[in-house]
Amino acid sequence: MTIPTPTSTVVDAETSTLPSHPLERLSGARILVLNWRDVRHPQAGGAEQYMHQIARRWAAAGAQVTWLTARPAGLAKQEVIDGIQIRRAGGPLTLYPRVALRLIGMIGRIDYVVDCQNGIPFFTPVFVAPTVPIVQLVHHVHQDQFATRFGPLLASVGRFLEGRAARRVYGERPIAAVSLSTRQELRRRLGFRGPIFIVPNGAAPVPCNDASRDPDPTIVLVSRLVPHKRVDLLLEQLVHTAQVVPGLRVDVVGDGPELPRLRSLAVELGLGSVVTFHGYQPDAVRDELLSRAWLTTVTSAAEGWGCSVIEAAGLGVPTVAVRVPGIRDSVVDGQTGWLVDDATTIGATMARVLQDLADEDHASAVTDACQTWARFFTWDRSAELLAGVLIEAAGAAFRARTTRARTARTDMAAVARFDRPAAWSSTALRATDQILVDGDTVNLILPGCDEVDAAAALHRVGIVNAEIRLADRYDLLAGPTASPVSTAPERIPRVAQTRQTALAASAVGAVNRR
Repeated sequence: MTIPTPTSTVVDAETSTLPSHPLERLSGARILVLNWRDVRHPQAGGAEQYMHQIARRWAAAGAQVTWLTARPAGLAKQEVIDGIQIRRAGGPLTLYPRVALRLIGMIGRIDYVVDCQNGIPFFTPVFVAPTVPIVQLVHHVHQDQFATRFGPLLASVGRFLEGRAARRVYGERPIAAVSLSTRQELRRRLGFRGPIFIVPNGAAPVPCNDASRDPDPTIVLVSRLVPHKRVDLLLEQLVHTAQVVPGLRVDVVGDGPELPRLRSLAVELGLGSVVTFHGYQPDAVRDELLSRAWLTTVTSAAEGWGCSVIEAAGLGVPTVAVRVPGIRDSVVDGQTGWLVDDATTIGATMARVLQDLADEDHASAVTDACQTWARFFTWDRSAELLAGVLIEAAGAAFRARTTRARTARTDMAAVARFDRPAAWSSTALRATDQILVDGDTVNLILPGCDEVDAAAALHRVGIVNAEIRLADRYDLLAGPTASPVSTAPERIPRVAQTRQTALAASAVGAVNRR
């Protein structure tokens, strides 16, 4: 696979008739974010960082962003972080009724709501005016996790609230999902039938790769040490890897309730001199350790998205992981990492990959591929995409669609490429259409349509000679690029090509168009 090089959008602000950036259209808007944690919560993770990075950009663009969340011990009731008004009250469960009362008191003073669904929804439509646009933000589906945290009765209640209850209350309001895996789970397991837009995570800017890797084969794992990350499985597999790879070192960075047990397990498995548990480390220390790694790994049962995978890729470090939801989206198999279907083979795969990476030329090529892939994922783009979903939710076209019963919704999207006209009207384009201008060439992703619908949409804005094809998973994750849209085999990323059949099959029977 040849990963296309990211290209910046170049638009002449004085002469362009492209739609204004969605971010700019939120200036002055009163946006309410509901999340059970904020970025300073002691248990904050990737989901909180995701929303914070986006909300801070909305605030910088002139939006009034208020974040309602729980109040852990030691944190103030109110504070401003990066321009975001943080309001804290209640604990993990009492937060929900407190937010409900707060929402009722804010009727008439909310323009948009981002309802961060972390297993138990806030059921916002019950407590705000029906005209307020609400977008659910979902990182992953929790149906299997409830049983690991609660007893049978509470787990059943959690599954009901996330599934049937949420589907009934939110109806066909739009959802932002961080990956195609999450969208698939929302469709298949929870039965949501409204529009689901892909808004992937951003990542830190990719640094210049001037760090030298460790001379010894080194694996670095950055993870919260909780049961569903399955670090115990990794340790068991490392027994084989250590036997095959002389001088192997493994650094585990992260904290969590599993840490004492995992330390004991490493000793029991004879890995005491191989594995070092560093606990929680500041970002600078974490990145220093990671930048010297040959490899990182993920053995989670499922993720919404592989944040640690893209962070490692930005430092030029590939991943060996189990092919599970979320991870299969963030790893380009065979290029930025290697996926296994059977978790019990990950030890042998890590051994083989480490042996291959001993070749400096091969390692350098893998590093380049990783960093190229990581450059596609920026927080600026994520902020624009989620802003577009809010604006789409508020549009008259969306409100009209929600008044009609539907039996299916398409998750198709089309990619178009055409020469930029001197002047053209773009009023028919949507806020969720992704646009990249590369010199005289315009690249578009149009969600919710196939090639025929895309041609009709472009014809409405005066474009009649566009090259059009169906989007694949990498288009939806990485966005429009300056690469050709030809469907010739040599132009299609190898991994994406192997997935296209499944992608097309999932769209069969989807009869509703843009």
